[in-house]
Formats: sequence, C-alpha cells, structure tokens
Amino acid sequence: MIRGELENIVGRAVGELGVKERQNISLEHPENPDHGDYATSVAFVLAKQLRKSPEEIAQQIVSKFDIRNSDFLNEVKAAGGFVNFFLSKECLLQELERVVKEKEKYGASDLLAGKRVMIEFTDPNPFKEFHIGHLYSNAVGESIARLLGANGAQLKRANYQGDVGLHVAKAIWGMKQLSHKMPKESDSLSVKARWLGMCYAAGALAYEEDERARQEIGELNKKIFAKDKEIKELYKKGRKWSLERFEESYRRLGTKFDYYYFERDAGERGLDIVRQNIPKGIFQESEGAVIFLGEKYGLHNRVFINSQGLPTYEAKELGLAPTKYKDFKYDRSIIVTGNEIVEYFKVLIAALKQIYPELGEKTVHLSHGMVRLPEGKISSRKGNVITGEGLLDEVKERAHKLAAGSEAVLSAREKEEVAEKVAVAAVKYSLLRVALGKDIIFDFEKSLSLEGDSGPYLLYTYARCKSIVRKSKIKNQKLKLQINPQNLSKEELDILRTAYKFPEVVRQAAEKYAPNLLCSFTFDLAQKYNAFYNAHRVLEADTKEQKEFRLLLTASTAQLLQNCLHLLGIQILEKM
Repeated sequence: MIRGELENIVGRAVGELGVKERQNISLEHPENPDHGDYATSVAFVLAKQLRKSPEEIAQQIVSKFDIRNSDFLNEVKAAGGFVNFFLSKECLLQELERVVKEKEKYGASDLLAGKRVMIEFTDPNPFKEFHIGHLYSNAVGESIARLLGANGAQLKRANYQGDVGLHVAKAIWGMKQLSHKMPKESDSLSVKARWLGMCYAAGALAYEEDERARQEIGELNKKIFAKDKEIKELYKKGRKWSLERFEESYRRLGTKFDYYYFERDAGERGLDIVRQNIPKGIFQESEGAVIFLGEKYGLHNRVFINSQGLPTYEAKELGLAPTKYKDFKYDRSIIVTGNEIVEYFKVLIAALKQIYPELGEKTVHLSHGMVRLPEGKISSRKGNVITGEGLLDEVKERAHKLAAGSEAVLSAREKEEVAEKVAVAAVKYSLLRVALGKDIIFDFEKSLSLEGDSGPYLLYTYARCKSIVRKSKIKNQKLKLQINPQNLSKEELDILRTAYKFPEVVRQAAEKYAPNLLCSFTFDLAQKYNAFYNAHRVLEADTKEQKEFRLLLTASTAQLLQNCLHLLGIQILEKM
C-alpha cells in the first residue's frame, strides 16, 4: 500500500533529524489537490522537541528525499510547516493496472487475518413487523461484516430475536381479540405479518389505556415464559409466521445469517447467571427484584430480574454472550442496535466484565440513529408503523417510473429487476452514507436521484461504464496500458488520483466501523468518472492509444464501483 511505504520513508527521514523515539506518522489527503496527494503535519509535532520552527523541520524532511530514486513520488514540497507529497503519474497508472489484474480482490487486506469476529445485527422481534429500524441495523451490520471480511477477518453473522417479553404478550392478547380476522395458512406471509402487526398494536394500546387488559397481558407474559399450554398454539403460529416473513426480508436485503439466537433461551441462561452471582455481590436483591449497581461504575442501576421473577433485557443479553462464545470462539463480538439502548449496553458490558472479563473486553457495541420520514417519528404502538418492507415497496413503486423512462431497451423482467435493485440501493445507501449514530430523515426524491449522492446514481454510473465497454466489443484482458503519462487529461488524472485510495478507504472503514467513509469514496469516484465522460469521447477517441486507455479507465472504474457496492451490500445492474 502506498500509504505504508510513505509512512516508512517519512519515519526514516525523521530519524535522521536526531529524533530517537519512533513517531506515529500521520498522513492525510489534502482537500485541495494542488497541495499534493498526501500531507503530514509531523513537523508541528516535533517542533518543541527539536526546538525549531515547523517550517524549518518541514524543509529538513524534504531535503532527505531523493525524488530521482523514488518509484512513486514525483515531488515533495514544504509549505507552511506541512510536507506535501505528489504521486507520480506512473505510480497512479500502476495502481490502475492492479485494479485490472486483481478485479474483485483489489482493496482487500490481511489486516484482520486470523481474527474471528461475530457480528450481531437486525434483531427483529417476532409478533411485530420488520420495521425501518431493523432495516437500518441490517444495512449497517451487513456492510460492516463485508468490510471486516475484506480485511481478512473470519466472519459469522448472528441474529438475536425477541420471542418472549411483554411485546409478545401484547401481541397474543391482540391475537385473541382479533382471532375472527386471523389469516388462513394459504394466505401470503405479508398478509399474516400485517395481521400480527395489527394484533400487537391493539395489545399495546389496550395495555396503556385499559387496566383490566394490562393485568391480562401481564399474566400472559408469565405464561409465555413458563411455556403454558393454554397459549401454546397461538404462540407457535405467531412465531412461525413472523420468522418466515423475516427470512423474506433477509433474502431481499442480501443477508444470510450463520446463527440465530432467541430471547427465550438467552433469558433462561441469564436467570441462572444472575442468581449464581448474587452471593458474590455482583448483583443484589432490592424490593423483590435483582439489580446490578451500575452506580459503582458511574452508570445507572439496572434491574436484571424483575419483581415477577422474569429476566429483563439486560439479563437475557448476559445469557447470550457465553452462548455465542461457545458456538464460535470469537476474538471480537460486535452488536449493532439503535441509539435508544446505549445506556443499557454500558451497564450490560460492565456486568459482563465482572462475570466474564474476557468476553466483556471482546464486546463492542455499535449504535445507529433513528430513521424518520418527513412526517416524523415512526411508531408501531398505534398501528401506524411504516415497515421496512413497506418503505422498500414504496421506493420500488417510484423506481418503476425511472425504469419506464429508461433509454435502454429492457424486457418486463429486466424492468422489474431494475426497480427492485434500485429500491434496495436507494434505501441502503441513504442509511449508510450518514455517520453511524446520527438520525436520518429519509427523503424519497433524494434517495432516487440519478444526479446526486444516491445509490441509484452509483448504479447508473456503473451501468454507463459497462455499456461503453460492451459497445467497444473488446475484452478487458486485451486492453493494454500504452499511454504517455504526459498526455493524460485533467479529468483522467482526477480519476487516477481518486482510485488509488480505495484500499486505504476499505481499511479505514473497517477500523472505524464506518461504511459512510466508503460511501463518500464511491460517490467521489462516480462524480470524477462522469466529469470525464462529459468532457471526453471514449469510443470515438482521436487515437487508438487514447481509446484503449480510456476503455481501460472505464473498465477499471466499473470494477472499483462494483467492489464498493458489494461492500455496501448493494447489488449491481449491468443495464439501467
């Protein structure tokens, strides 16, 4: 990787200035390309130690470079205390050749080779519909899983689903009240899921507004955990329908889980763990419940077993950790949830570290924000939930209009494929382009734009590249890089000065659990290619050398976009 080589060279140059301690060399990409491809501010860090100005130190570092013997540098400059590095055109062209040669493997690294990682995400609750928050968690978790895998990690995907708890009791209460509207077995899963959603909404509303219903739901909650025969059939039916419906969503989103975990099993294990650790002082009894004194660790006190003797969310999570580790001895356990349970997880991890110190240290909690539509927050309590499937279907309906207006000749089947993939890309990209933790207002128009920072724009750019290569009727492997570097146009150089950063971005996005970094790179690359496309002819280039290079540049851009979209969990389209 170019960055690694440059860091080593700068490190040696700093050592020659008399700095004995190894320095952490920070390299950045200047926003203004006139300031180079890389820049370092190490001179500012060393100024006090060397008792010299940053400007003088920067000049001394520059003097240590012999550009004539460099394989990849064209120029090194000192400017205002910074050291700016300009990559040679030959180096940039060599990276282009790597893209062509390595194809889908370009950008992969062994950063996490030998590391075993389990990542838990999506986590929908049976008896409730698959809502937009689950869609968000799925998009984030799947992309992070792919990024970690691209850096060499051995990955396992896990899904933890709430098949017990008050929400189930509310749903079963509603199922009893609305049994006359119960779907037939022959009805579609979407019909069954909608009915279960109605049942949950009815139960949730009754629980808040009707004291008698509240008591009945409380009793049902105990019966569910005790596996009472009275509700066995209703429970089995609702659970089965929910899980089958969820699988449809996972297939649509392109996720396949390795492990499925359920709260019923985790809850039983959690109860045992909490009770075993009361005598050790990790938990203590309080007013009929069992609590963890989080205040010892600067956190909130939390109930792990309630006054009815049932495990809370925290106790279930506590029971899940050793079960996961038994199934897959991980080096890192990542859990993706919404922001609303951040405080729960702080307490949970503190408790986990007291009981299973090794597992506590290996656990990483990532949280995402809330998705809002322009109308406001989405809620399932009163039945006005916008489901994950509902959002995808709404975007797909609008995407059909895009497919209908396409200049490409598409069959009915191809138009359906375009609409489906565009819809999933539009939604996923809208969620991933924002830094993890921030709330999102989903904008239908922006998410489907073919001109802005959107999933469909990236798909369209990829399809444009593939169309040009197809029209050339030249196979990629027959294209040869025979271009005088001095003849490269500004637009061609702009693509080259973006493309080489891809391996770095893949690494940084994995290290920081930040798919948004990859989104920014992908959009930037697409913009650079479209600027080139608008300024230059490819198939009608002036010379054969120029035509072949531009075709190679186009094919390489397509490959990079394909690699990017794969890591974002977005399927490509050859035609749009």
